[in-house]
Amino acid sequence: MEYISVFDMLKIGVGPSSSHTLGPWRAAERFIAELKHLDIFDKTERITVDLYGSLSLTGIGHATDLAVMLGLSGADPEYVPVEAISEIIDTIKNTHFLNLGGTQKIAFNPAKQIVFNKDFLPFHANGLTFTAFYEDQNHEATFYSIGGGFVVKETADTDTTNEKSKIDFPFAVDNANELLAFCVKENKSISEIVYENELMLRSPEEIDRELMRIWNTMLECIYIGCHTEGTLPGGLNVRRRAYDTYQKLKGDFSYNTPEEWMQTIRKTKVYFRQILKWVSCFALSVNEVNASLGRVVTAPTNGSAGVIPAVLMYYLTIENHKAGEKEIKQFLMVAGEIGSIFKKGATISAAMGGCQAEIGVSSAMAAAALCELMGGTPQQVTVAAEIAMEHHLGLTCDPIGGLVQIPCIERNTMGAIKAINAAELALDTDPKNVKVPLDKVVNTMWRTAQDMNNKYKETSEGGLAVAVNLADC
Repeated sequence: MEYISVFDMLKIGVGPSSSHTLGPWRAAERFIAELKHLDIFDKTERITVDLYGSLSLTGIGHATDLAVMLGLSGADPEYVPVEAISEIIDTIKNTHFLNLGGTQKIAFNPAKQIVFNKDFLPFHANGLTFTAFYEDQNHEATFYSIGGGFVVKETADTDTTNEKSKIDFPFAVDNANELLAFCVKENKSISEIVYENELMLRSPEEIDRELMRIWNTMLECIYIGCHTEGTLPGGLNVRRRAYDTYQKLKGDFSYNTPEEWMQTIRKTKVYFRQILKWVSCFALSVNEVNASLGRVVTAPTNGSAGVIPAVLMYYLTIENHKAGEKEIKQFLMVAGEIGSIFKKGATISAAMGGCQAEIGVSSAMAAAALCELMGGTPQQVTVAAEIAMEHHLGLTCDPIGGLVQIPCIERNTMGAIKAINAAELALDTDPKNVKVPLDKVVNTMWRTAQDMNNKYKETSEGGLAVAVNLADC
């Protein structure tokens, strides 16, 4: 299988959804690149976008239509100022013009040119088709947002954007058994194996810089969430809870930066209840920022973006006050590798596998990473990931109103707490006594996903999504 980098698993982007926001955004960018490659970009007079399946059913709540417009406008989800998003969208809606690729003004009426089709395309639940019209001709391209911000076309001959397939990586890993075999043979930790592979793509300096950019984005997200009061957008009138929780937990300390803020947290009480509340607060803060179209890191998705930052923040502020950049980079590399194993062997898309594919995978990633930081062997690290996923199997995706808010935000707190518990259990476990290896639970998760009714796969047609109406909120 193709190598999946830690930077593929942990992408910086804009909320609220990696599959329904970031994916369509990237698909729009790829369509523009395709038009340029075919030398028809300058000739394009009009564009229509057809959304299918889950992208259509929950597209409004997930801001899929906005993401498509932003991508077609040439905005980059990693760097566009989040405060500029509303202005870009309002301009398109009010003027019915779009600045294609940031350079070419074309007529665009979102109400007519973005079409929500409830039909599902056979390849994947998240499909979207772009059509460009030029000189009495048209060019059509269909993309699939397969979770975590990954975007593909249906066949290999039409999806040749990934050059990593041409690289001979030192440790080609498709599953946990292969990963552990390399660890034993090379006498290396999982993070060391990952690092050797990443060196085939980037210099040591770039790896270090980009890993810390990911963490700094996570930290800023936690900080913003803990310091922002109010109600989330979307119509559910969900009050932000991270702010309220933080007000009860914070000590009487002054600070000016997120880094200084971390130091003040280290000085607070560490009773069991306080630890639970801090971890929950960290997770809530990230996903409240995500729900507000803020900048987050897919970990491995936007809907589960709070689990990994919360567990890493727990380690840095409560478990090990001496930890720094070395531990942060180690944590992120292990998390990314475990996430890639789930992506290769199952799915990280809620539209394909329910919330077990998002919160379950993120919890497994965080548990494994924490386990290595706390001295676990590679075998114990995979045990931690297995335990975390085992207790998320069958978790459905049923967002009320199609918004990544209820029950999504709270689920991140559950995933983070389970990850910490799983790591602790794994550290006290002799891997020789384990009955369920990680690869078995990955396979089981995929089989469970296939058996799951589509109503519980991010369609808002079952579960809480139909039990609770917007009018009730």
